[in-house]
Formats: sequence, C-alpha cells, structure tokens
Amino acid sequence: MNAPAPNSYRNQPDERGHFGEFGGRYVAETLMPLILELEREYRRAKADPAFAAEFDDLLEHYVGRPSPLYYAPRLTEELRKTAPEGKGAQVWFKRDELNHTGAHKINNCVGQILLAMRMGKTRIIAETGAGQHGVATATVCARFGLPCVIYMGAVDVARQQPNVFRMKLLGAEVIPVESGAKTLKDAMNEALRDWVAHVHDTFYIIGTAAGPHPYPELVRDFQSVIGREARAQMLDRIGRLPDLLVAAIGGGSNAIGLFHPFLDDPSVKMLGVEAAGHGLDKLHAASLAGGRPGILHGNKTYLLQDDDGQILEGHSISAGLDYPGIGPEHAWLKESGRVDYTYATDVEALDAFQLLCRTEGIIPALEPSHAIAAVERIAPTMDRDAIILANLCGRGDKDIFSVAEHLGVTL
Repeated sequence: MNAPAPNSYRNQPDERGHFGEFGGRYVAETLMPLILELEREYRRAKADPAFAAEFDDLLEHYVGRPSPLYYAPRLTEELRKTAPEGKGAQVWFKRDELNHTGAHKINNCVGQILLAMRMGKTRIIAETGAGQHGVATATVCARFGLPCVIYMGAVDVARQQPNVFRMKLLGAEVIPVESGAKTLKDAMNEALRDWVAHVHDTFYIIGTAAGPHPYPELVRDFQSVIGREARAQMLDRIGRLPDLLVAAIGGGSNAIGLFHPFLDDPSVKMLGVEAAGHGLDKLHAASLAGGRPGILHGNKTYLLQDDDGQILEGHSISAGLDYPGIGPEHAWLKESGRVDYTYATDVEALDAFQLLCRTEGIIPALEPSHAIAAVERIAPTMDRDAIILANLCGRGDKDIFSVAEHLGVTL
C-alpha cells in the first residue's frame, strides 16, 4: 500500500494525535505511560511484517474476509419507483455483517488483542452498547485464552439479551452498569475506571474510533480493511469507483473504515448517518448535527452537551448509536468539508430495517438501518448509472426482539 501524499486527507493525525483541532489525549496521569507505551508498540507493529501477516491470516481464516460486495437489485428497483425519470441510483452493499460474530467489530478486536499480547497484557476489558463489540472482544479472548470483562449499560443489557448470552457463552464476565442513563457512555466510563485501577496487567480494547490517541488512529487502521476491500472489489466488478459511500455513525468505526481508503479520491462522495432518535428537537444521538466541541473519554470532539458543558444523554432505537459523541476524525472531516453528515430518526431506521428484509432477504442490524434510511432518501435523486455503496456493518439477529417490541408484535 502506497504511503499517503503529504497533503493527503489520509495523512492524519499529527504526532500528538490531533485531526485538526480534534483528538489528542486527555487522560489521567496514571494512564499516560500506558498510552505512550501503546503508541510505541503500535508503531513497531505497523512496521513488523510478522504482525501484518498474523493479522491478515486471522482476518481470512478466522473472520472470513474478504466480505462480499453485493448489488441489491430489488432494493434498487423499489427505490426507482418513486424516482423521476432517468433517476434512481444502483445500491450496493459491503456485507460486513457476514463476518464471524456478525459485525465489523471483529476486525478491530483481532488487531487489538494481537497488540495486547505483544505488550504482555494478561487481562482484557471492553465497553459495549449493542453488544457486538462485546461479543467480538469475548470471541478473540476465547480464541487466545485471555480473561475478559465487558462493561455494558443495564438498559442495553435488557434490550440486547441475545448478545449478553453470547458473551457469557464465550466466557466473558458481563458487568451491567447502573449509573447515568445505563447505556454506552456509562459503560465506557466504568471501563476507564477499571483500566486506571489495573494498568499493570489490563488492556482496554476500545470498540470505536474514539478515545485518547492512538485509539482513533489504530481502530481506523484496523477497520480500513473494509474500504480497501471495497475499493478493489468495485474496480474488479465494474471497473470504477462508487459515486457515494454511506455508513451509519455512532462513534464511527465502521464509517471511517469504509471512508478512509477513499479519502483521496475526489470523485467519491461520502455520507455519514447519525442517529436522530425521536428528532433533533427531542431525544437523539446526533452529536455533529446537534452538538458542539468538547472533551469526553480522552479526546476533543463534537459532543451533546448543555450550556454548562455537562454531557447530555444520547438516545437511539439502536443500542450501538446512542453515544453522545463521535470519533475525532469524523469531527475533522466534517469541518474540512470532505465528508457530509446527515441523520435518520428511529422511525426511519425501523422502516428501512423492514424494507431491506422484504426486498433483499437480508435482516440488518438497527445500526446500518440508519444508513439504509439515508440511501432510501438519496438514491431516487441520483442518476440511474450512479452507484451508492453502503456498509452493512451488522446483522439483525440481536435486534429482532427490540424491533418486535417497537412494532407491537408478540413473540
């Protein structure tokens, strides 16, 4: 892979972990030596062909990569029914829900546990919202024989029972977090407290492209396999790049994983889709659309906060998107204008969930259903020969009980 040009969008962050004004590392003094050690080890790992070979081998033979690139003919035709003549883009999906464990999270977890073992860490902790990162962390811990503790908001434990059971089957200890809104932000708070107390033997596998430097960078790099594959697959299948990339955003790891390898391709537009919950004038989790810069969980980024700077609770029908912040690289990409950002409400995501089920026989997670909702709005406005590539970052097994409850269906 060629090194980015000096003025490349991909040539970020700087040596202090800043994407423009965003990012950095705002952590307790106790954690700083470990953060610096992690950065040094990550730099060594990136330069080590043996690390890359082991990572690639696990992605192929354990995770099941490359994930397929799929043209969605029935969804494309359904969306063309409401399009003006000559309009209605082709809809394609990068199917990362077909990975082992059912989401993109496993890509990052494989990379981070390899780093943990290089550093001699013997205990793994993680936070999780929808449970997919928790499942992926528990999976790699089982694979490599390391003990695992997963912090999960009590509200999310209740609405993601299938994933809670999967984590326990895999040998993880799942700790329900009862503080705050009992969701993802609160789970991350508790994981950070654990980490401060057990720095000597514990590695924190952060699940999204946020947190103190170097986490946003290394998570992005591990997840960029999504975009690298998609780029090569598009060129192989149709001989050109897509016109528009679309991905849902909570913290933003699946989106930055898709976007990053395309950032220096000016012909490729990109759209991140936040969770608008009940609406931007009500409860939501759209920090770019409804927030402002601040500091949380070790980095500066866009956050939902009140006039006094107190962090507000995010809301989404999706347990994986109700984080009140966003990864710092997304904040920078918004400010730079390279990536556009929009949002979808709970109702729109639920409708899109059902639409993909009916038209393609694919049950998506509620997270990528937000991306599908944006595709549903945008595809009819684009030319018929235009190509939209959306990331299906998770499958919907975990969400069927939650969806049934929202639809008033008794199982």
